[in-house]
Amino acid sequence: MVNLHRAEHRRALADFVRARRERTRPEDVGLPIGPRRRTPGLRREEVAQLAGVGVTWYTWFEQGRDIQVSADFLERLCRGFRLDPAERGHLFTLAQHRPPPHPPLRDAEVSPAVRAVLDAMPFPAYIRTPRWDVVAWNGAARALFGDYGALPPESRNVLMLVFTTPHYRRLMVDWEGDARRVMAKFRLDHGRANGDASFAALVAQLCDGSPEFNLWWPRQDVWGQSEGLKRIRHETLGEMTFEHTAFTVESAPDLRLVAYTPASDQDAALLRRLVGVPVH
Repeated sequence: MVNLHRAEHRRALADFVRARRERTRPEDVGLPIGPRRRTPGLRREEVAQLAGVGVTWYTWFEQGRDIQVSADFLERLCRGFRLDPAERGHLFTLAQHRPPPHPPLRDAEVSPAVRAVLDAMPFPAYIRTPRWDVVAWNGAARALFGDYGALPPESRNVLMLVFTTPHYRRLMVDWEGDARRVMAKFRLDHGRANGDASFAALVAQLCDGSPEFNLWWPRQDVWGQSEGLKRIRHETLGEMTFEHTAFTVESAPDLRLVAYTPASDQDAALLRRLVGVPVH
């Protein structure tokens, strides 16, 4: 049964790779079409050249033979076939039985559809990057946390706001606990950044601007939970408790939509007073 499953898996890999080779046009990868070309898409020897391997070895791979392949080879194949993120993930899963390594972080745009969803939410929500820069927010988030739009773009960073502004120290009832968890969650994104200079610059800025961050960062704490309770102290309405969670934006997987829902009817009533809209 196990051998049959492995054979089916290799056959699925072979079918997928062959289909992508036949779909890729020579001109897409800078190769001449030539007058005698009969093969749809690329020839095997052309793919082997693009991937930096021998023709025989690539042929074995495309035939689904039981051979070991490296992540580096698969990445070259992804580039050669111009695979999108979903296709890249599928190739790695078929070839190595696990998801691919995280791709390099990139600037992602918030689509109009995602902005519409954000604006329609009656509770506070915002969208952040892996560097924890806030790139979109709704009216309820502005009412609760402050006007991100009044800040210069380089200051719209969750860690900078939490660690270096007196407003957030007053706002967060358990400032130390929340701040340490924010830093520990950020470390996971920092580890994915693969030495991105903008992450290093942010850490240096935080170490210079916050004695607590400078003390805690070397401790290497990590925190993987994206859900929890957060208590907020509003200057006129008093204390409110929210359940917060983060969602991946499917159209831009580097982005996270962070939502804060009232933890009780009393908290919902206070939020209604704050934002002046119904909160369910």
